[in-house]
Amino acid sequence: MESQLERIVAAGYDGIESPLPDQLEIIGGTAVEEKHFVSLLQRYQLDYIAMVFTSGNHVESFREQVQRATTFSPIMINSHSARDGMSYEDQLAFFEKTQAIEESLGIPVGHETHRGRAMFTPWTTTALLREFPELKLTADFSHWVCVCESLLEDQVEHLEMAFQRTIHIHARVGYDQGPQVPHPGAAEYALELSTHEQWWKHVVQLHKDAGTQLTFTPEFGPPPYMPRLPFTNQPVTNLWEVCLWMKHRFEGMLN
Repeated sequence: MESQLERIVAAGYDGIESPLPDQLEIIGGTAVEEKHFVSLLQRYQLDYIAMVFTSGNHVESFREQVQRATTFSPIMINSHSARDGMSYEDQLAFFEKTQAIEESLGIPVGHETHRGRAMFTPWTTTALLREFPELKLTADFSHWVCVCESLLEDQVEHLEMAFQRTIHIHARVGYDQGPQVPHPGAAEYALELSTHEQWWKHVVQLHKDAGTQLTFTPEFGPPPYMPRLPFTNQPVTNLWEVCLWMKHRFEGMLN
């Protein structure tokens, strides 16, 4: 963990986004003690965005994880919330309760537009946003591109609603058959890159106009998000370099 954070700081990142320390071992195979995790964030002066993943009793799962997350002083919390297979009524009950929990904590929560979760399509997300005016998003539009098998040309109204509620962006570029292109700089994915960038620019402008904070993570993932070569199981490109490429690309987009 320490060597990773040293590398992150040297590359010019302002912070990290990750699951809570006890979940890191489950997800990434890296055991991290809570006190050590906090001391490293302080030593390297990195902002922290906490990730939580609801399961089982989704409300209580959310409550337990976000309360723990507050002990690490995150600037926001990104939540994989509820499930796509839950009834709309159950989703409404979930967000009604989690909105109250968020308000009591005083830390903004962005509910991610992620496959398998309540926000897995543009139209289901819009329905929930209309019900809850204070509900906020982590926008990972790559998932919607994959789910809809398109660059969302027919989802303009839903995109506009999502732009207005986004407080955090996951800068993964998707394509119509998957949530992650092999490399966003490849010429064959120029249309996908430019389309995602236009969406991000809309969100950035809204926050500039309002004078509010927006955060951005170049969140390309390792295998199985990263395509692999057959038989060898080797990733088709270098994950660190892809994320760094996207970091520089986004910074250039802002200038």
